Amino acid sequence: MIARLQQLRRRPAVFKSLTGLSVELFDRLAADLTPALAEADRRRRDRPDRRRSPGAGHPFALADADQLLLTAVWLRHYPTEEVLGFLFGVSDSAARRAYRRCLPVLEAAGRDGFRMPDPGRGRRKALPRLLADTPGLAVVVDTFEQRVQRPRRRQRAYYSGKKKAHTLKSQVAVDEETGRFAHVGPSRPGPWGDMKVLRRSALKGRLPKGVGVIGDLGYVGVGDWHPEGLGAAPRRKPRGRQRPAADRRYNRAFARRRIVVEHAIGRLRRFRSLAEVDRHHRRLHAERVRAVAGLVNRLLDERLARAA
Repeated sequence: MIARLQQLRRRPAVFKSLTGLSVELFDRLAADLTPALAEADRRRRDRPDRRRSPGAGHPFALADADQLLLTAVWLRHYPTEEVLGFLFGVSDSAARRAYRRCLPVLEAAGRDGFRMPDPGRGRRKALPRLLADTPGLAVVVDTFEQRVQRPRRRQRAYYSGKKKAHTLKSQVAVDEETGRFAHVGPSRPGPWGDMKVLRRSALKGRLPKGVGVIGDLGYVGVGDWHPEGLGAAPRRKPRGRQRPAADRRYNRAFARRRIVVEHAIGRLRRFRSLAEVDRHHRRLHAERVRAVAGLVNRLLDERLARAA
């Protein structure tokens, strides 16, 4: 059977296995993004250097909703273009055109869904006494690495000693209270340190006043980077000495606070396009991360709405 939205919506379990989304959530996503796809087409056709009249050329082989479905399957399972085209009954080039058309729209929707914590909210998380010196309201930052094809040039620049492979590194910031993605930075070479990635990101300019940043040991010194000094990281072991018992208690309490970002990255990497070896020579990597982060945010919103 050729995969089409009309057929797959009759099998909700199969639909969720293929996309990671429920049929109802995908319908809302398609309703939100179809106008954006049409607007992107209009801008492309109205460009001043266009040589052919609008409407020329072969029409798309798939409807807009089916193209979004194809892109969701591609992000979730990361099949080759030949397999993806076979599933949807189109050529590999048509499958490639479909996800390249939809990916920027999904990325833009993901960006629009990123929200920083609101410092004006009255509710605050009760912190243990051990963490009294850490910011009360913060986003939790961390990075993850994805293997990439070996570059033809500047191979050493992308070789990660930690992963023993060529990688790209992505940094995410997560709202500590809700677990939603608040920011996704540009993709960087794997050997870059976490603090270097943080300094080169645009996160500092997006932080509301009164919102801090916490991270793991890769972010020691984040308090000096933060414009208000609202940063914290675990305590390092003193060189040549045993770790004090007070530091062990502090680090355990700190780890319970920042575990939310580990869970968030785990949700991201359930999408195979962010877990398997990147096959696109490092192109469109940050766009994929932001698109998947937007989908994960929608999944969390749906879960919270059901719980309410």
